[in-house]
Amino acid sequence: MVKRTSLESADCPVARSLDAIGDWWSLLIIRDAQLGRRRFGEFQKNLGLAKNILTTRLRTLVERGILTTAPASDGSAYLEYVLTPKGRGVFPILVALRQWTEEFDEAPDEIATILVDRDKGRPVRKLALHAQDGRLLGPADVVFKPRPAAKRRRHASA
Repeated sequence: MVKRTSLESADCPVARSLDAIGDWWSLLIIRDAQLGRRRFGEFQKNLGLAKNILTTRLRTLVERGILTTAPASDGSAYLEYVLTPKGRGVFPILVALRQWTEEFDEAPDEIATILVDRDKGRPVRKLALHAQDGRLLGPADVVFKPRPAAKRRRHASA
């Protein structure tokens, strides 16, 4: 088995986030937690994931502060996995991945669901990056600059 290289202390914020949530099982567990799943068995049944792999991913998500464990809400002896604020912060990432797929997938009509505003029942507007003055920004409109007080070990990348 090949041991994965940790990117936890990389200079690049994208690499750091991928170190915490970058494998697909972790993102799918977080997605399921955002959809209200809380128990090991619910995750296992929905994802069809081997129990040992699910155990490892859940442990890592708890260690990284993305999930926390809590006594089962029904008073049983089971534990439930609950999103922390850090875990809830993954929501826009999941929405961005979903919208990217909806735009570029070869068969978007085969996608089973659409994301809608719960109160209005209307589709959610596509995520966009805006400047502080409200202008819409694309890749050519931004640049990466060194953080003034950053202690840089090596050349930072986007």
